[in-house]
Amino acid sequence: MKNHRQYFITGISTEVGKTVASAIIVKALEADYWKPVQSGDLHHTDSDKIAEWAAHPQLKIHPETHRLNTPASPHYSAQVDQVSIQLSDFQLPKTDNHLIVEGAGGLLVPLNQEHTILDLMVQLQLPVIVVANYYLGSINHTLSTLRILRDSGLDIHALIFMGNPIASTRDIIIEMSKDDVRHFVEVPLLSQVDAKHVQEATNQLKAIV
Repeated sequence: MKNHRQYFITGISTEVGKTVASAIIVKALEADYWKPVQSGDLHHTDSDKIAEWAAHPQLKIHPETHRLNTPASPHYSAQVDQVSIQLSDFQLPKTDNHLIVEGAGGLLVPLNQEHTILDLMVQLQLPVIVVANYYLGSINHTLSTLRILRDSGLDIHALIFMGNPIASTRDIIIEMSKDDVRHFVEVPLLSQVDAKHVQEATNQLKAIV
């Protein structure tokens, strides 16, 4: 496929809606999906959720490079499993389709004693889509994430606000980051996360991906 699009999905913290956003984008683009590191929940991984929520005829889910048993930071999960994670372990899957790559937690989640998710992002050099949510402290977390990405030379393609909107939070973030972020979009809280509701949300993201 010519002009296939590839994005790295990161979040301002953990549990902000990265996998839901990834599912919506995978569905909107009919893209492939890759989760480089899965820590814990091996009985129902993020890859499994994408398969449930974003199924489409061309869907290919590329296997995780590291599957770790403990639901914790990858560096600690790897220690428990007696596994060594190195940046050289990771290579983008080969595909002729669009590709969505989902990180683990936020930017500075450690992969080992030296490298973080951010280092992996710099190595892969994909445009970044940041997923934010609304909670006390989310303004700081969002602006910090965007500044780190900018200072690292990464292309910030879009910022997605997930959940029930708080206008004052959204507006100040947009105003203070408008020079660094190409697209802003809101995805209201899904009443239920399943294939039907993910499909219904795709129109909100088609315009930016």
